[in-house]
Amino acid sequence: MENSDTDPRLLVLAPGDNIAVARLEIADGTVLQVAGRSVTLQRAMGFGHKLALRDIAAGERIVKYGAPIGSATVAIALGDYVHSHNVASNYMASTVPVEAAL
Repeated sequence: MENSDTDPRLLVLAPGDNIAVARLEIADGTVLQVAGRSVTLQRAMGFGHKLALRDIAAGERIVKYGAPIGSATVAIALGDYVHSHNVASNYMASTVPVEAAL
């Protein structure tokens, strides 16, 4: 999905997503347009890695492909790297004890 307010090196997969995906490797220090605002990357982004399209509150769902893929474990600022250090998977949560599932 194209978004003229976001750098073409980033891909927004569906309306309502709050993250974008890197279409290629992007070096730290690179200035990108993200949702119409200039953002300087604080760390390099690998191909397929995620970046916040807006501020995301701690506990808020991370939405990719129009579906929640996890929840923010801390506040994530516009343009921040979104990965396992600041997201908990919603798929890993279970109400069934592991022993009972075996």
